[in-house]
Amino acid sequence: MAKYNLVESKHWNAVYLLSSICTIFMAMVVAIQPVFLRTVLDIPFDMAGTINANIQVVTEVCDLLLIGYLGYLSDRLGRVPVIVYGFLVAAIGALFVPFSVQLGAMLGVGGIVVYYLLRIVMSLGTGAVWPQIATVSGDFTHFDNRARMLAKAAFMMAFGATLVYAVLMQLPQYIGITGFMLLGVIVALFGAWVAKRCLIDVAEPLEDKGVPWREVTAILRRDARVRLAFAAAFFSRSDMLFVGMFLMLWYIYFSDLVHVNHEEAVARAGIMIGLAGFVMLVAIPVWGAMIERYGRIPALSMAMGVSALGCLMLGGVVNPFDWEILLPVVFIAFGQAGCLISPQAMVLDLSPENIRGSMLGFFNVVGGIGVVVCIQVGGIVFDAIGPYAPFVFIGVANLFIVLYSLTFILRKNSDALLLKELD
Repeated sequence: MAKYNLVESKHWNAVYLLSSICTIFMAMVVAIQPVFLRTVLDIPFDMAGTINANIQVVTEVCDLLLIGYLGYLSDRLGRVPVIVYGFLVAAIGALFVPFSVQLGAMLGVGGIVVYYLLRIVMSLGTGAVWPQIATVSGDFTHFDNRARMLAKAAFMMAFGATLVYAVLMQLPQYIGITGFMLLGVIVALFGAWVAKRCLIDVAEPLEDKGVPWREVTAILRRDARVRLAFAAAFFSRSDMLFVGMFLMLWYIYFSDLVHVNHEEAVARAGIMIGLAGFVMLVAIPVWGAMIERYGRIPALSMAMGVSALGCLMLGGVVNPFDWEILLPVVFIAFGQAGCLISPQAMVLDLSPENIRGSMLGFFNVVGGIGVVVCIQVGGIVFDAIGPYAPFVFIGVANLFIVLYSLTFILRKNSDALLLKELD
């Protein structure tokens, strides 16, 4: 318990602020991508879903190659250095990405190629940051207060996304797309400064120089709760990314049919996604209390079910500019708030302290694979079926996780998986 005495309120404030900063940066990058591709790189409508999805898939695949190893490095070297350098790498990518067309012309490879490469750089930077923020939250907490403190950090993440979509996405109308994208440099540099000055490492460094994949896979094999958490991460981590990217795509490309200009469409989409962020802000404390009262698995089942319902309801929407889209978006956001906390809390609960970073790294690798699969399929069905199709797909996937989690609940008399206490 001595390590908990080292953690002061200013260190928790740093965790909360960094959660918001990292989410702001990532949301800015994803939110501006469709309009940048449409207006600057001139991507046509019939390729929009596939190209936007491909970019996200490529960045996620590159993240997968490093994110697990970065978790191990945080066990060996500390969380803070990984976070600081991650923000700096993200800032470098953000500095050059608005000039993809010019750089492509200079290099003779085309603007879209340069954009792909710089998106990879930014994604690798943030891929070093947000998993370590979660790991630090685990380091600072114990079982009894973990869900509550994770909920507070998740609240700040949702606040960051809400700020981007509800407020910052109005800025391209006034400062232009390039000016908006360059704001990301300032955000990333500020994150590096906060991490360096205000965050501490409290976990004991891992002495073994080898990556502990054998220990991680052994835990995964013997504990069904961990397998459920990993399965939930596979499908749920992409939910709000779906909302951010495919709703923005839907608005931008449907705007041509209803004679709305792209800037207005971006602003309208920003308001809708900002609403989702606001709902998450309200819902996160509710889910934190529900997790503490009812347990990780029942809360996970309810959260995935609500999110699935919202996604399936979007299947009945034709025009995103109609207000009937409000209720499905609210359902998705409310459910996703619980999906942010429950699986992560389960993994942190069940991870040995000395390999917590590696365990979270593997957890995020599985979530990243899920993003690759779900986004790629979503992009294909967006082009082949319609803008509502990605949401229906992810809703059906979430329902499968609900059914899987129900098998745990039905086994409660012969199984200790629902106990709030650890084995």
